[in-house]
Amino acid sequence: MSERIAVFGDRESVYGYAVLGLDVFYFDTSQDYTARFKKLCQNKNYSIIYITEAAAAVLEKEIEKYRSEPSPAIILIPGVSGNTGEGLSAVRKSVEKAVGSDIFNE
Repeated sequence: MSERIAVFGDRESVYGYAVLGLDVFYFDTSQDYTARFKKLCQNKNYSIIYITEAAAAVLEKEIEKYRSEPSPAIILIPGVSGNTGEGLSAVRKSVEKAVGSDIFNE
């Protein structure tokens, strides 16, 4: 399994991650980024894909298909439009599923 990391979202939110050595994939609103995201997930070169919360809101059904897969791990991050709280909510759901209870509220 590869240890490469990808970042997916709108250009303004993700282009800075390239400086960290991450592979950056961005789109504009005129593109069909559902197909691009599918192709990225099916590419076995990435073990982690960071995706902006705004893009994840549009790709919610597609992301759900990969939640039970061991790889790639899909992690939501805030974009330039701000933090919606969906990233924290997704982490909370994953931990609750793994542990069996909501340990954040105990």
